[in-house]
Parts: sequence; C-alpha cells; structure tokens
Amino acid sequence: MQRVAERDQHDRRDQREQRARGLRRALVCAGVVPVMLVAAACSSDSGSDDKAADSSTKTSASESASPSPTVQAAVYKSLPEPCKVLAKKTLEDLVPQAKSGKRGTSDEASTRASCSWSSLDNNGVKGSQFRWLNVSLLRFESDVTRGSGDKLAQAYYETQVQDAKSASGAKNLKSEPVAGVGDEATAVRYDLKKKEGSFKQETVVARVENVVVTLDYNGAGLAGEKTPSADTLNKLAQKAVKEVVAAVGRANDGGSAGTPSSTPSKSASKSPSSSPSKAASASPSKSAAKKS
Repeated sequence: MQRVAERDQHDRRDQREQRARGLRRALVCAGVVPVMLVAAACSSDSGSDDKAADSSTKTSASESASPSPTVQAAVYKSLPEPCKVLAKKTLEDLVPQAKSGKRGTSDEASTRASCSWSSLDNNGVKGSQFRWLNVSLLRFESDVTRGSGDKLAQAYYETQVQDAKSASGAKNLKSEPVAGVGDEATAVRYDLKKKEGSFKQETVVARVENVVVTLDYNGAGLAGEKTPSADTLNKLAQKAVKEVVAAVGRANDGGSAGTPSSTPSKSASKSPSSSPSKAASASPSKSAAKKS
C-alpha cells in the first residue's frame, strides 16, 4: 500500500511539474507574441512615415520647380531734371520773359517730375503777351500684379489725352497725332475764354516706353494785345515735347540733358529692375491748362 501511495504521489508530482513547465512555456510564448506584434507594427508605421516623407519631399520639390510670375522689366529707370529738359533757345521761343523754371514738388523724383515757366511781355498801353509752359513726366515701373511699365504708361497716356480733350470750356477743339515723337504722341488744341482774355491752349501728350510726357502751353494777348496764332503755338509745343522725350533717353544713357535731340536713345545697356514703384500707381493732377 505504501508503495502504491508513493507511486501516486510521484505521478501527481510529475503531472504538476509538467503542467508548470507547460504554463511557463505558454507565458514565455505569450510574452514573445506582443514583442513581435510591436516590432511588426513599428516596421509598418516606419514604412508609412517614409512614404509620407517621400511624398512631401516630392511635392515640395515640385512646388519649388514651378516658375514664379514674371513681367517684362521697365526700360527707363530714371527721369531727367525737369527744369533742364529744354534748351535755352527753345525756352526763349516759348517763354521769352521767363527768368527760370519752377520745379514741382515730388516725394520720388525718379518716378514723377514737373517744371513750369511763366512769361509776361508787358508793352504798356499797347498790351501784353502772356505765355505759360508746363512739362510733366511720369515714369511707371513694372509690377507682376499690375503689368509691365510700358502697358501701364500706355493706359495713362490715353487717360491724359482724353483729359485734354474734355477740358471744361474748351472751344474749337482739334486733336491730331504727332509723328516722330517717342512711341506715340497726340496734340490737342482749343480756345479758352478767361476773365483775363482769350487763351490759346496746346497740350501735347507723348509716351516713350514706360514714361509719359505731358506738355501744356498756352498764350494770350492781354489788355488789347493781339491773340497769338494757334498754329505757331502748336508748332512750338511739338518742338518742345520732342526735346523732352529726347531728354528722357539721355537721362538713362548718361548723356547731357541740356542738348536737344529729335529722337530718344534706347540703349540696350539698360539694366532691368524688379522692384515695383508705388508712386507709379498714383494719379497726377489733371491737365495743367486747367490750373492756369
């Protein structure tokens, strides 16, 4: 009986040991499985991150490769000294009694400039001859949002011509293109009655690339003096505007602004500029004829 009991105990002990070993193996396996799952999950996530990174890199590279908006650079980068755009002889013909020009105020001389001259030839009881001349220059810089400088100048040129044609109180208005002046030019003439007398008004608007020149010239015979000839004033105004346009070219080529020329110079050495000018977007005052 004792041997049987000992054998039973031995068998039960073996069974317990076998169950214990089985349990340990199960626990070990159970511990290994999560590690493998975690490793597999990490491996899977790493692959996703790599793909996302590759995709982001490709997108960034694609965006950087896209060309930025561009616009044709403006030809002229500066303006001449406004009170020196006309030769001394020309000023003597247009405003013979003028001592000197009066320069207009401007915060940005490279963008806008103007100068005016006033002449009164007083002949006492025989009357007087009055002349007034104003030259305005406006330069437009290219802007990627607004367009090229010459296109902006062209739009402003058309506005100036229309302003001259719509002058208040104008009589006997005539308009004609002016050949051989910049890229385009128009002369507008009309009669204007003022309290001082009857005036003859000449406005010539010219565009050369990205610069617009507006020349206002008027004259009157006062105190019984004879009214000046409209044809004579028109001829003088057209001559003067040619000199101003030529001065714009010289100012950008380093030439002398005091020497008159019949055609502007367009040197290929002009360097482009990317910075747009804010002042180019401002609208100057109406035709100077309305001020006189």
